[in-house]
Amino acid sequence: MNKAKYITDVPKDREEAIGVIESKRPKIIFVLGDIDTGKSTLITYLANKLIETFKIGIIDADIGQKGILPPTTISLTFPRDKFTSFSELKAEKSYFIGSTTPNQFFGEMVAGLKRLVDLSTQRADIILVDLTGYVHGQGAELKRLKIETVKPDLILALQRRNELENILKPFKNKIEIINLEVSKDAKIHEPSERRRIRREKWKAYFQNSKTYRLSLNDYIISGTQLFQGRELTKEELEMLGNLFKWLVFYGEKMGEKYIAVKADLEHYSRQIDKRVLHYIDFEKLSNLLVGLIDEDGFCIGVGILKLINFREKWIEVLAPLSEEEMKKVREIRFGRIRVREDGEELGLIDRGAI
Repeated sequence: MNKAKYITDVPKDREEAIGVIESKRPKIIFVLGDIDTGKSTLITYLANKLIETFKIGIIDADIGQKGILPPTTISLTFPRDKFTSFSELKAEKSYFIGSTTPNQFFGEMVAGLKRLVDLSTQRADIILVDLTGYVHGQGAELKRLKIETVKPDLILALQRRNELENILKPFKNKIEIINLEVSKDAKIHEPSERRRIRREKWKAYFQNSKTYRLSLNDYIISGTQLFQGRELTKEELEMLGNLFKWLVFYGEKMGEKYIAVKADLEHYSRQIDKRVLHYIDFEKLSNLLVGLIDEDGFCIGVGILKLINFREKWIEVLAPLSEEEMKKVREIRFGRIRVREDGEELGLIDRGAI
C-alpha cells in the first residue's frame, strides 16, 4: 500500500548524511525532492539508523501520497522502534487539509506544518519532515514559504539534476543543505498507479467505520460558506427557484450576498453575479470528506458526509472513530474531495465551490 520501504542498500551519501546528523544534531530536517525521488524511503532509512540514539519525530506532509493515515492531513508520529514502512506508524496528531493536492491550500499547508513542528520539538531530538513532491511553479513558492516559516536546521535535497535550485538558492548561506543523489532504485509511478495506491489507503482507513448522526448546532462548522448567515425564508427560496429554474434545498444570506444549495430543474446557461449570489450544487456535498476537529484545532479523524438534513440541521458522517473519540470533536471542517468508503475518489472540488 505504501511506496516506501526500509532498505539498507543505499547510495553512499546517505551514510555521509547520517554522519552530519549525528555530529551536528540538527533539530528540524526537511527532506525535499520532486515526485518519486525517494523522500519517504530516505526518511525511513534515516529514522531506523538514528532511532537507537535519538528520540525521533516524523511529520508526513505529503498529502498526495500519504503514508501515515489519515489521508488529506499532515501527520506527526514518534516511532519507538524500527519500522519498515510509514504504514506501520500511527499518527499522534494530525492537521486537516481536506484535499490530496496543496494547490489551493497554501495557508493550511504552512499553518499545519508549523503547528506540528512546534509540537514535535517538545518531545523529539530530531524531527524528519517529508514534504510533497510539488516543487515546480506554485509548488516552489509553497516550499519557500514552508522553509521561511519553519526555519529547518538542515535540508536534504534529493535531485536528479538541478530541479530544486530555484527553491534552495535563497537559503544557501542561511541553512545547511546537503544534496543527495536519487537512488537508481527509485521507482517512477504513473498517475494510474498513484490513484490505485490512494484507493487502497482510503479503503484501509475507512475499514470498520460507523455512521454518526451529528446535530449541526452542537459543532463549529468551518471550511464552507454554509451555516454562517441568516437562513432564507420559504418565500426567498421560492424566489430563487423560480428565477433560475432550480430546486433550492437550502439558502442563507450574509450581508447582501445570497447562498443557495440547489439542483438544476432545467439545463441552460445562467448569467449570475457571483458578488450577489453564490450557488452550491447539491451533488458536491455527497460523499464529501470532512475533518473532525478537536478543541485544539487538530484533526481526530476524517469522515465522509453521507447525508445532510437542512431542515432539521443534522448530518450523517461515516468515520472510523469510536464513541469516545467522537465525544472529543468540537468542529466539523468541510474538505474539497469526494470519496467513497471503498476508496474510489469521486473528484476534487474547487475551494470556492462550497
